[in-house]
Amino acid sequence: MRKKWLSGVMAMAMSTVMILSGCSSASNEGTGNSPAPAEGSEPPAEVAAQDTMIMGRGGDSVALDPAIVTDGESLKIGHQVFDSLLDYKEGGTEVVPGLADSWEISADGLKYDFKLKSGVKFQDGTDFNAEAVVFNFKRWSDPASEYKFEGDSFDYYDSMFGPEDGRVIKEVKAIDETTVEFTLNQPQAPFLQNIAMTPFGIASPTAIQEKKENFKSEPVGTGPFVFKEWKRNDSITLEKNPNYWKEGLPKLNKVIVRSIPDNTARFNALQNGEIDIMEDLNPDDLSILKGNSELQKIERPPFNVSYIGFNFKKKPFDNVKVRQALNHAVNKQGIIDAFFAGQAQPAVNPMPPTLWGYNDSIEDYAYDLEKAKALLADAGYPDGLPDPVTFYAMPVSRPYMPDGKKVAEAIQADFEKIGVTVNIESPEWATYLDDAKAGEKDDIYMLGWTGDNGDPDNFLYTLLDKDAIPGNNRSFYVNEELHTLLTSAQKETDQDKRADLYKQAQVIIKEDAPWIPLVHTTPILAGKANLKDFVPSPLGTESYANAYFE
Repeated sequence: MRKKWLSGVMAMAMSTVMILSGCSSASNEGTGNSPAPAEGSEPPAEVAAQDTMIMGRGGDSVALDPAIVTDGESLKIGHQVFDSLLDYKEGGTEVVPGLADSWEISADGLKYDFKLKSGVKFQDGTDFNAEAVVFNFKRWSDPASEYKFEGDSFDYYDSMFGPEDGRVIKEVKAIDETTVEFTLNQPQAPFLQNIAMTPFGIASPTAIQEKKENFKSEPVGTGPFVFKEWKRNDSITLEKNPNYWKEGLPKLNKVIVRSIPDNTARFNALQNGEIDIMEDLNPDDLSILKGNSELQKIERPPFNVSYIGFNFKKKPFDNVKVRQALNHAVNKQGIIDAFFAGQAQPAVNPMPPTLWGYNDSIEDYAYDLEKAKALLADAGYPDGLPDPVTFYAMPVSRPYMPDGKKVAEAIQADFEKIGVTVNIESPEWATYLDDAKAGEKDDIYMLGWTGDNGDPDNFLYTLLDKDAIPGNNRSFYVNEELHTLLTSAQKETDQDKRADLYKQAQVIIKEDAPWIPLVHTTPILAGKANLKDFVPSPLGTESYANAYFE
């Protein structure tokens, strides 16, 4: 949308006329000033800056209630519509105030008192207050909640705060309108980092009560943008929240988020002016981007992992020697050279090396086909696996995986060299995630993870602990020693001691090989050169509130 603003220009023009009329012709000689406009003529109109941003991304959202999803495409929208009690510093992972202005923690780490902002409204005009916070946390924690609708599961809540029989959060209580008290069953070191996450954005209780199951496609929060329209597999339209509690924000009047699955088509749309910014640029297109002065390169700080997961529910992937053999069969550097154009590094552990607690003493499974064949033989398969393997390859581009199908084909060729035949399947994204979570159709699968909160717990416990079944542990991997380490790390408040526990955990994971960790990437976004203050988050869910066009 473009608007014409005339009043300021008219005033300037009149001022110029008055100044010139008081000057002699001699004083004007050689100044280069244009003559005053003739009486009755209009000065040229000044065009206002663009106030709508069109974002291009690889896939559509699964649902728009951030509490019931785990995919990044859904959470990106949730981050615009909802606010959480806490937030992360722009461009980083440091916890800062959100809907809560301040907080106090008891000496034993079991009580957190949050002082909430006053005067904040939900986008439906109802009041945000302590009771609204209690309503949301009760909804997520109570399996019998009347506001848990058909098909809903609160996987993030279960992953971050434990299953029903071992909840971290004991009680959430409204002390007064602007004070809410959390009582924990046990200390949790990353508690503040956890509740700042987008899945714990505070929703309007009134909207949930009235919309019921429709809430997942008609979200209402307190965030900078108001949901307006969802055209499935096409676009989501958001408009400025005129009553947003952060003064002066958002700067844009409208955001349209378009789903364009093909990376090349998305880049073409950017070059043709159909979109203003895009995610997940093909590394091969980087040179074209750099050569276009009308576009800019935007790098997201690396904070992710992509991986191939083994389904422990399916034989022979319950056999550690088979899993180790397949780890040895993947040429990671070859994949990086072919598909990532230098924007990735081989992954050794399930968490990125930029995160504290990373165990850099662990050595990767070397690309060694003879070692892979020997391990298969030790597992009872001297001639390779007798049956074809169903390999789920991602149908959409992700920050950690620009082209899942092509990478899957490369791995398929690697496995063929050791006698393992692979059938690649790529169902539609929502189906893909459902199938991987159920674990009935896939033997191995491709997924990845961008850290949510800057804590190792969010990689190791969230993705590989037994508490994350069903949920983000789509390998159905269980190791009791690992569980003890990870839950102990949650309770430990000394970061050095926590780091040591996580390093021990990574040793166990390396030996058990529930995954083939593939790569850590530096995701590339591309946008118009005049797009300003779009600050990418390492967590993958930055706010669009500060962005504007010159």
